[in-house]
Amino acid sequence: MNYKKMNSIFEETNFIMKKYNIKANKSLGQNFLISEDVIDGIVDSADIDGEDLIIEIGPGLGTLTKRLLEKAGKVICVELDEKMIKILRDRFAFYNNLEILNQDILKTNLKQIIKDEKNTGKIKRAKVVANLPYYITTPIIMKLLEEELDLESITVMIQKEVADRLIAIPGEKNTGAITYTVYYYAKSEKIMEVPNSSFIPEPEVTSEVIRLNIRKEPPVNVNDINLMFKVIKNAFMQRRKTLLNSLFNTKIFKSKNQGMEVLKNIGLKENVRAEELSLEKFAELTEVLLQLNEE
Repeated sequence: MNYKKMNSIFEETNFIMKKYNIKANKSLGQNFLISEDVIDGIVDSADIDGEDLIIEIGPGLGTLTKRLLEKAGKVICVELDEKMIKILRDRFAFYNNLEILNQDILKTNLKQIIKDEKNTGKIKRAKVVANLPYYITTPIIMKLLEEELDLESITVMIQKEVADRLIAIPGEKNTGAITYTVYYYAKSEKIMEVPNSSFIPEPEVTSEVIRLNIRKEPPVNVNDINLMFKVIKNAFMQRRKTLLNSLFNTKIFKSKNQGMEVLKNIGLKENVRAEELSLEKFAELTEVLLQLNEE
C-alpha cells in the first residue's frame, strides 16, 4: 500500500468533508475511499476508454468519479444523498462529460439511459464501475443482471464475504443461490482485496474488487428461466436440508416420491444438497419438472 499516495487523497477527502460539513451516513452505507492504489486497481481493471459510458453508483464525494471522468467518454453518476449531489456538481463543474442523477439506483431506468446514450453515436460500450453501498449490494447486482442491460462489464468493490459468494463456481464451497444467477449472466473474476484501512471511516469488514464480464450467450439453455431460478432459490432456502426435502417443503416437488424420481432421472442421489449441483444440473432438473407439468 502506497501511503504517500493515500495521504494525498486522505487530505483531499478531509478537506471536502470539512468544507461541506459532511459526515459519513451509516444508513446509506457510506465509507469514503482514500487509497489511490485501490482507485488505480478499479479503473485499470475496468479497461475504460473514450468510447465508454460509465455508470457509477453511489459516487459519494467523487474520489473515484474524478478518475473515471479522465478516462471515459461519459460518466453518469447515480447518487441518492442530496448532500453529495451538491459536492459533485461543485467539484466537477468544468467537466462536460458528466451527468448526475439524484435517484435511487433500484428505481432508475438504466435500460433507457444506456439506449439513449448509445443512440448518440458517441458511445460504443456501457460499463458499471462503483464502490457499492454494502447494505444493498445484492439487490443492486441482481438488478444489473436480471434486467439484462446492454452492459459489457460490471466492476465493483463490495464486501469480501459477499464477493466470494458472487464469483464462486456453482458447486464450490461458497455457493449460494446468487452464485448461480451471477454465473448464468456473467463470467466473473477477482481483481483485488481491499483492507478496511483504505476507507474513512473504516468499515468493520474487508472489501474486494470484482469484475463481472457479461456473457453474450448463457451457459445453459432452459425453456423456462424463471422456473429454474425459482427452483434454485427454493433449494437454498433451507441450506441444512437435502435438495429433496428443500424442494418438497417449498412445493416444487408435489411429493417425495416425485422428487426421488426426478433426482434419479438426472443421475442425482436422494441425499444430495443444493450447493453440490452445477448450473447444468439445475437446468436438467427444471426441464424434467416442465415435462411433468405438461403430463
